[in-house]
Amino acid sequence: MALLLEGKRAFVSGGTRGIGAAICEVFAREGADVAFNYHSRDDLAEDVKGRIEAHGRRALGYKISVTDRVGMKHIAREIKEAWGPIQVLVNNAAVNKPDNFATTTDKSWDWVVETNVGSLFAVTKPFYKQMLRERHGHILNITSVGAIRSLPTSVHYATSKAAMIGFTKCLSREAANFGVSVNAIAAGIFDTDLGHSLPERLIQMHDFWVPKGRKGSPSELAEIAAFMTSDRNSFMSGEVVIVDGGAIT
Repeated sequence: MALLLEGKRAFVSGGTRGIGAAICEVFAREGADVAFNYHSRDDLAEDVKGRIEAHGRRALGYKISVTDRVGMKHIAREIKEAWGPIQVLVNNAAVNKPDNFATTTDKSWDWVVETNVGSLFAVTKPFYKQMLRERHGHILNITSVGAIRSLPTSVHYATSKAAMIGFTKCLSREAANFGVSVNAIAAGIFDTDLGHSLPERLIQMHDFWVPKGRKGSPSELAEIAAFMTSDRNSFMSGEVVIVDGGAIT
């Protein structure tokens, strides 16, 4: 059987850590050339590029903020000139700052919402326009179960991830007219920097309550992401797939 993403060209935001890094590697294993952006760590970017290239695929890494609209337009053009138009986009980059709503500062609110919501416009639009011209593509947004259930998480983070669900569902209806699918994964707590930033009490409650009895591995989510962005996933549209080990089942 052919690889899930054989010959595809993918872009993953936030591709050097946790879930993003795992998606980059799994996509490469499944046959895709993978470009990604990152915020600060050049060493992690080189490591991810090495893992992509180890599967015989091409890799490009860009040190740029996901909220930089001009910069993202430039990157989209540069990748198209080098490889051709992007066919698979994963909006993965996200930030959080654990806090109670009463003590959340203006700066903290703006940082989380601008990064997690503003990036959807900055990152998606230039690649989406490429997909429209090709009349084919797959967009996958990584949201959170904190946007679906009342969980002890920060209000600004839950708000931003709920916005991502609305973005997914509304854009999916528009995009389907042009052969582009838009779906999302609502992630539970995974073994990532973001997961470890949660209060210890919440992590203990999670590991006790979840039927699997542990946090998820980033690669486990990446395997699902590979199928959801493949052409074999031909009928799903505007769906939010929960991957949380059964935490909110």
